[in-house]
Amino acid sequence: MEQQEAREHEGLEEYALVLDYLASGKSFSPKPEPLVQLLGETKFTLLEAVPKVSEIRVREKVYIGKGERDKIALIKSRIMYADLTQVAKNELPGAVTEIIKQNEAKFVGIFNTASPLNIRMHSLELLPGVGKKHLNAIIKAREEKEFASFKDISERVSLLQDPIKLLTERVIEELKGDSRFYMLTRPYSREIR
Repeated sequence: MEQQEAREHEGLEEYALVLDYLASGKSFSPKPEPLVQLLGETKFTLLEAVPKVSEIRVREKVYIGKGERDKIALIKSRIMYADLTQVAKNELPGAVTEIIKQNEAKFVGIFNTASPLNIRMHSLELLPGVGKKHLNAIIKAREEKEFASFKDISERVSLLQDPIKLLTERVIEELKGDSRFYMLTRPYSREIR
């Protein structure tokens, strides 16, 4: 468990969901080989990898850590949202939602611990549709008692839409790379390419 926490701190992904499987690789590639496009479970890192097997399903959870991998041979590179296939872009919202639901405590914790970014803006205002009214309602509710679940957030902050949907939309916005602030993903560094 400590090793996994250390890897999360480093920003390395242990597991990912398959967004798309390209059996013959990309059409413009000089050396076609099978590829999978992946979404990391910890920091929503977009990756491209070479599979070991031909039987990989979309939304399948695969191990991509440092140890022996059963379905992924090689992580080729980290990719940007624009590099995703249309199939992967279509699968992305569902995959993000799935990861958020499976890690409910972690994401509910964001509502409990989020703090101001500066004197004018709170980090919760980065969530789509959360303005000053919503922010004040969330802060007031969490001061009374920490949120225990997404259902608890929805019940106690009546003005707020579905918290899972808000988080999903924020993750996708950050993955597109147009954000000034990143609260849920690791920003893509253009210098890597």
